[in-house]
Amino acid sequence: MRDKLNNNPAAQIGLVVVLIAVVGFMLLKPGGGEAEGEESSGTVEVTAIASTPETAAGMGELPTSVPAPPLPAAFTAAYDADKTVALLVVHDGGIDDAFTHLALAEVAAVEDVKPFVVPVKKISRYAAVTVGLDINRVPALIVMRPRRLSGGVPQASVDYGFQTPQSVVQAVRDASYKGPEGTYYPN
Repeated sequence: MRDKLNNNPAAQIGLVVVLIAVVGFMLLKPGGGEAEGEESSGTVEVTAIASTPETAAGMGELPTSVPAPPLPAAFTAAYDADKTVALLVVHDGGIDDAFTHLALAEVAAVEDVKPFVVPVKKISRYAAVTVGLDINRVPALIVMRPRRLSGGVPQASVDYGFQTPQSVVQAVRDASYKGPEGTYYPN
């Protein structure tokens, strides 16, 4: 077989065509061809079987949340004191992280705001907040609404990437806004 491939140009071309067809099939089939690090869209199938009681439909229910460790005391105290809490998750050494950290200093002038900066290595301390928001890149500015405005149910917004001082202040103002909300429908 090796002699036939080495000495016959037609066999060599045929082998190359077959290899190209196999590679093309692998790249074009659904779910194939994603490079490492690319985000995929669509639904995620759960293949684990839950060990919970069966529902009327005969399917087990999956838990909706995972218990998280308690938040740091200063963070909880700020939320309980009815302040707008701004949590900035940064990567040490990132240039956009450093500039966003500087921009966060602008909220010191805004009343009833408590800023926190946490390196990404310590994000697990804030898992009760970050897991529900699906934080997936840094810098991430998380702004929590004051307790009185959220009805006691924590609500937060997330802004990713470089933030200017104005955008940080705007995110804090948006979180602490109390008033009518409307939608715009262009004609």
